[in-house]
Amino acid sequence: MQTYKSDKEAIDAFVQKFNDLKQEVGKVIVGQEDVIDNVLISIFSKGHGLLVGVPGLAKTLLINTIAQALGLTYNRIQFTPDLMPSDIIGTEILGKERNFEFIRGPVFSNIILADEINRTPPKTQSALLEAMQEKSVTVAGKRYILEEPFFVLATQNPIEQEGTYPLPEAQLDRFMFNIWLDYPTFEEEVNVVKNTTTGVMATPKEILTREEILYFQELIRRIPVPDNVYEYAVKLVSKTRPETDSAHDWANQYLSWGAGPRASQYLIIGAKCHAAIHGKYSPDIENIRAVATSILRHRIVKNYKAEAEGIRIEDIVAELTKGM
Repeated sequence: MQTYKSDKEAIDAFVQKFNDLKQEVGKVIVGQEDVIDNVLISIFSKGHGLLVGVPGLAKTLLINTIAQALGLTYNRIQFTPDLMPSDIIGTEILGKERNFEFIRGPVFSNIILADEINRTPPKTQSALLEAMQEKSVTVAGKRYILEEPFFVLATQNPIEQEGTYPLPEAQLDRFMFNIWLDYPTFEEEVNVVKNTTTGVMATPKEILTREEILYFQELIRRIPVPDNVYEYAVKLVSKTRPETDSAHDWANQYLSWGAGPRASQYLIIGAKCHAAIHGKYSPDIENIRAVATSILRHRIVKNYKAEAEGIRIEDIVAELTKGM
C-alpha cells in the first residue's frame, strides 16, 4: 500500500479514490448519487447502513456492486420468517472425533447484505446485534472476533406490512444511516431500461484493497474537529429530546422520544467523512447538516399528533436546524 507524507496528502488521495469508486459504481447504478455517497460514508466511518425503498430500486444491486469495487469478502443473507440465529452466526456440530466443532455462518465476512431484514422475527434479527456493535459473535460461551472491516448493509421495504417484523429501536440505533431511496427521474429510468435489457451488464473493477480501506477509516477518525462543531452536533441532538430543558418546540409537540448520544457521535464521524470526500481537512456545521437527516431519521420517534398532521421526520429535522 502507498504511504503518505501527511494526513493532508492522504485526504487528497482519499478524495481521488472515493471519486474512482463512485465512477465504478456508476457503471452499474444509474443516478442515486446521494444514496451512493451515504453508503460509502457509512463504510469509511465504520458504520452500518439501512437502505429503505420500494421494490425494484436496485438496493441489492447497489450493495453487490460496492462490494465488488471494494475488494472485500461478501455474503448475502436473505431474511425470511423461518430464518434462525444459527443460520446467520453459525452453529456447533458433532465432529468425527466426537468433539463439537463450530461451523461459521455467513456473518463471518467483511460485507453482509441483510436483505429484507424486517422479514424475520426479532429473535433472529437480534443475532446481528453483537456483530454490529462489538464486531464479534458468541456461541456456546466462546467469543469469535469478526475480521475488520465489517459492515452490515441491510435493505427494507417500507410499504409492505404482511409478514414483516418492525426492527426494534435498539437494533435501529446500531445503524449509522437510514438511507431512503426514491424513484429515478424519467431520464434515469430510460437509462436503466437501456442498460438492463440488452444482455450486457457492466462489471466494476476493484478500486480499493482491504488494507487501504482500513487505513482510510483510521484517517477519517484522525481528522480534527473544531469545538463549535462538537457543540453544534450535541445541541442538535439534545433539541430532539422532548420535555427536557434544551428541547425544541417541535420536539415537544411532535416527538415521543429523541435521539441518544450515539447520534451525536455519528454526526461528528459522518461530518468528518463528508468533509473529506469534498476535499476539506476539517468539518464545519454544513457538514453536520448534510448528514443529519440520515442519522436522525430512525432515532427520533413521532407521536400521534405528528402522524395526524402529516409531519414528516425530514420536516422535523429541517425545523430543528433552522437558526442554529
